[in-house]
This record gives sequence, C-alpha cells and structure tokens, in this order.
Amino acid sequence: MTIQYVRDATPSTGADDHHAAGGMLSPTNPPSPASTPAQPRLRALYLSELETFETYETHSATLHLAADRVYKRKKPVNLGFLDFTDRRTRESVCRSEVALNRRLAPDVYLGVADLLDDTGEVIDHLVVMRRMPASRRLSTLVRRRSRVGPALRTVARALAVFHQRCETSPEIAVAGQRATLEGLWREGLEGISPYRGTLLDAAVVDEIGELALRYLAGRETLLGDRVRAGWIRDGHGDLLADDIYCLGDGPRILDCIEFDPRLRFGDVLGDVAFLAMDLERLGAPEEAAEFLDAYREFSGEVHPRSLQHLYVAYRAFVRAKVTCIRGGQGDPDAAEEARRLLAVAHRHLRAGRVQLVVVGGLPGTGKTTLAGRLAGVGDGWVLLRSDVIRQELTGMPLREGGPAADTTAGGYASALRNASGTATRTGARRDAGTGAAATSDPATSDPADGDPATSDPRFGTGRYAPEITDATYAEMLRRAEAALARGERVVLDASWSSARHRRAAAELAASVCADLVELHCVTAPEVAAARIGRRAAAGTDPSEATMAIHRAMAARADPWPSATVVRTAVPVAEALQTVLAHLD
Repeated sequence: MTIQYVRDATPSTGADDHHAAGGMLSPTNPPSPASTPAQPRLRALYLSELETFETYETHSATLHLAADRVYKRKKPVNLGFLDFTDRRTRESVCRSEVALNRRLAPDVYLGVADLLDDTGEVIDHLVVMRRMPASRRLSTLVRRRSRVGPALRTVARALAVFHQRCETSPEIAVAGQRATLEGLWREGLEGISPYRGTLLDAAVVDEIGELALRYLAGRETLLGDRVRAGWIRDGHGDLLADDIYCLGDGPRILDCIEFDPRLRFGDVLGDVAFLAMDLERLGAPEEAAEFLDAYREFSGEVHPRSLQHLYVAYRAFVRAKVTCIRGGQGDPDAAEEARRLLAVAHRHLRAGRVQLVVVGGLPGTGKTTLAGRLAGVGDGWVLLRSDVIRQELTGMPLREGGPAADTTAGGYASALRNASGTATRTGARRDAGTGAAATSDPATSDPADGDPATSDPRFGTGRYAPEITDATYAEMLRRAEAALARGERVVLDASWSSARHRRAAAELAASVCADLVELHCVTAPEVAAARIGRRAAAGTDPSEATMAIHRAMAARADPWPSATVVRTAVPVAEALQTVLAHLD
C-alpha cells in the first residue's frame, strides 16, 4: 500500500488513462438534487481490500485508487468547520456528496458503499467514484500550456446550465446581501491579520480591505438587483482546476462542498470567479478572462465588470489566507504563493474601482474627443454628454435638419418640468422675487455687452438659459448616480465651467463611494478655433459652440484648481495615455 499526503486530491489515474473515460454519459443536463434518483446500495468492500490500493489523503478524507474506481472515506475528525466523528454523520455526508455532485458529474459519482471489517460488520461508508484520466485534468493542461480555450468554453456552458437549475430561496438569497458580503470580507481580514507585516505586505493588506469595503458600501442597489433577479443560488462552492476533467464528450466537474450548504450559497458570479482566480493562480490570466466572457455569453447573465473583479479578488484573498495558514504550519512554498494570491486580489480590486471621471474644458479643447476615447477603453464606461442630454430635455434639434421643436416659453417650461426634482443636485439657487436660477455657469451668463468678438446671440439664452443648463447638469448627474450605484464607471462630458456644478459632481461621487477624477482639457486658442471650424463644417456633432462662445466662457469660467490639466494639442492617443496613467 502506498500512502501519499496531498493538499487537494481528486480521483484520477496515473499514466494509464485508457480505461477511465469509456461509456460515460454527457453532463449537459445535470440533475438537481431533488430530481436525483435514489442511490443504489453498492457492493460492500472489506477493509482488507482497501489496504491493497494506492492511497491519498486530504485534511478530511482518504482516497483509495483502484484500477477504474476511487473509494473516498471520510476521516472521523472534528476540524471545527466540519465534524465527521459520528459514523452516521459520515454516511449522511457521503450520500449528500453523491447527490450534489451528480448535478455536474452524474456518471462519475456512482453511489455509496458500506465498508466492512473482517467479521462483516459495517464500520464505515465510502463514496464510490469512476476514476478520471489524470492527463485530462484542467490544472494539468494549464500547467503544460496546452490550448484550453475550447475546453473552458464547454466548462462555461456546463456551469451556465447548472446555475440555471440550482436552487434559490429567501434563505439562500441572504448570501448575496451587502451585510453578508461585508461580514465575509471582515472575517477574512481578521483571519489574515496575523500574517500582516510578516508573510504579507501590511500596506497591500490594508488597501485590499479599504477597496473591498468601499466598493460594497456604495453598491447596495447592485447587490439588491442581483438578489431580486435570482442570481444567488446553491451552487458548487469550490470550483478549482484540479477538480475539472476535460473529456471528449464534455467536462466533468467534481468535488463541490457537501458538508455545509451555506458555503455553496452565493452569487453565481462568485462561483465562476473561483475558477477564474484559480486559472490566474496557475499563470493563465487571459484564459481566465476568456472563461468569464464565455460564461456571460452562455448564461445571459449581465453584470458590471467591477462585480466580477470583486468576486475574483475575494476568492484570491481567501485562498491567500488559507495558504498563510499552511505557511505557519511549515510549508516552505506557502509564503510566495500567498503573496502571489494577494497580488491577484489587489490587482482585481484596483481594476474594479468605481470611478466618476469629469472631463471638462472650453469648446474646441478636445474634451469630447478625449471623453469618447476614454469611454471605449478596456471593459468600457458609461459616457454621458451634456450636449446630448440638453437636446433630449428640450426636445430641440441642435442642428438644422432635425425635427421641429417648441421654442416658446411654454416649451422651455415643459423641458424644465421633465427634469423636475433633479435640479437640486446641481445646487441651483432660486431668486426669491423672480424664481430665476442664480448661477455662475458661463454658459448661462449674460452675453458680453456690445463686444462682437465675444458675444453670440445664443449664449445664455434659449436652450442655454440658466434653468435649462441647471436641468441638464442635474439630469446628467442623476443618470450617473444610477450607473455608479450599479457598479459602472462613468465619464461625464461637459464644460464644467461652474464650480457649483463641479461641487455637485463631487458630492455625488462621495455619496456612492466612487473615486472622483477631474480632467481639465486645455489647448491654444488657435487650435480650438480650428477644431470648432471643422466641427461646424461637418455638421454632425450636437455641440453648437462657436469661437465667440469659447471666448465668453473663458472670461467667466470659475477657477478649477482640483482638476488635472490635460493638454490636448498633442495627438489624442498621447493625451489618452496620460489620462490612463493618471486613472491608474
């Protein structure tokens, strides 16, 4: 008998893999536990038989490997989070393991067999499994740098079908609530604290805690939506590449958590994030990202990328904590692995920061071009333009050729009613005598008196009247608030010449725990004039600004000391790189 102690043991063969996959059923339609047929009582085994097999051990079980079978025996141990000291408990857990894992691998988990002593008395129970080919283990394929993209797509498809059939209930849904997730993160931070400053960089641990809790604090809406949509399910709970076998007729996904259902409860995104984390740990971050994209495709599940980053970070953080414990027990490789896992968690939390980017500047300074390019970077951003929102509020085309609009006083009043209740976000003040908005926004100030070089008949009047401008900013911020609360990153394209409107944006960012980034685009007047001229000639942009308006706004703009100045006379790609470096 050969005994080997391994951290993660799942049933697989050694070099001789030819017998393991034959005659297997496809797991495309895995049964739910409720629909799983009664488990047959398999032939009992004598203890003396097990002793002839190759043996592997984990913290809670011993695996005996026969030619085409694996017999898994629960250890009679109490580890705090599980208690297998009673034989009847071990039998019940064995049956639960078979029923639960048949959801994804019905042909691998064959049933439960009694274990007999030499007198024929039942002394324990065994999970009986079909043995899997070691060469097709996903972790082995990744380490060999085999092409795993197609296999991961089949895994993603199987998990999407699986999650659709997984149970959900009010009890299960609690696992997706903000309070529950905050509790898990705080528990993890407490558990890792003994290694903070010893095995792990204290500053990185601290920033991880701050980023995770700040994200959750502002995402009550997102998390509530996930619960209401039914995405919190009784899933797998422990998706690791070591437990997945990529066979010709589909994947076999093994070894879900059986001893505590609460550890399986959670957002389906958290389930697949477990495997994504493990793929990154194995050195395959691109494959991890492709796997998550495939899952999104097959499940029809829509989530902000920030939530995906949060769950991958959490899985990496918990794994880092467990690895630190191993290090404390003398594992010489644990410290370096824990630091790598901590780096994965840190990187994902930083990538998942919810940001509100305010891009402002005078007409012709390139703010709209820069905002548009930024919105198309990476996972994408929500882009909101004041010019477009102003048009929507007033119902008026910003250029000739559009539909007729109501340019009467009543038409403007209607536009204001459409934005009712939102102007307070911009901090608009009303004159007690006239009801008119008092504002320092240059786009709503009076035209320069008698100076043809700086005046434009549209400046501060009509659809650019103070009330319309306040309503435009208010509506833009209202939409931004909804997107930020859902975990989206937002770019706001407007002049932002008024300090009052900028303060409203800062207050919004603080209220939803988003990072505020202020970018002030500047360029030489002659460059701005050329751009404005080209834009007017093209006639395709909503902006109606002229160089006269540019000069008038420049004369009235409030100082903006909190913004990062972006000089846009350079090629837009160069300016964009400057901005991206600042965002990071």
